Amino acid sequence: MTPHSLAFYLSVVTTGTVLGAKPADTPERVAALLGQDFAENSLDETSMWRDYGLAEFFWTRASAAHPWEGHHFSLQVHRLAHGGTGTLVGEALRDRYGRFGRRLRFEKLRRLLERRGTALLEVPDPWNGPHYRLYWQPESQVAVSVVGERAEYVTPANLQPGDVYRISAPMSPEEVERHRSRGRG
Repeated sequence: MTPHSLAFYLSVVTTGTVLGAKPADTPERVAALLGQDFAENSLDETSMWRDYGLAEFFWTRASAAHPWEGHHFSLQVHRLAHGGTGTLVGEALRDRYGRFGRRLRFEKLRRLLERRGTALLEVPDPWNGPHYRLYWQPESQVAVSVVGERAEYVTPANLQPGDVYRISAPMSPEEVERHRSRGRG
């Protein structure tokens, strides 16, 4: 893992943004910050996401007559393990942070965040545990999904326990409480 890509992940977790792009930003604002190299996907006229390789941004709207409203973003960190990180990491990210490693170790990320005074709280994940563990940063409302236990057809074969699977935002306090109440039940 290069120090530069670690700086990127630290920035995302502490700010809740990707190169300054917020989960609620418009498609035009995200494209202005991340570039025009994306695949646009839609299930219908009320949902859309743009896949920038490592980063994905999602929008919804009430109907085709309404503007897009930002919903969330997700960093698909697990994709890096397949190689081809040079093409997977968009030009805007490469220009700013350089090379990205194939895997991101959670304990290294957590340790660097703690040194900066940023805590990650573990949240019960009754839907995905024990194969995945979920951590939350309350101020930025960022969630970090980590491989907990390997299992064929459940976790990627090229990731190990302790590897970050995905980083996403926002995860609201209400969503955290739903996880906690479901974990108790």
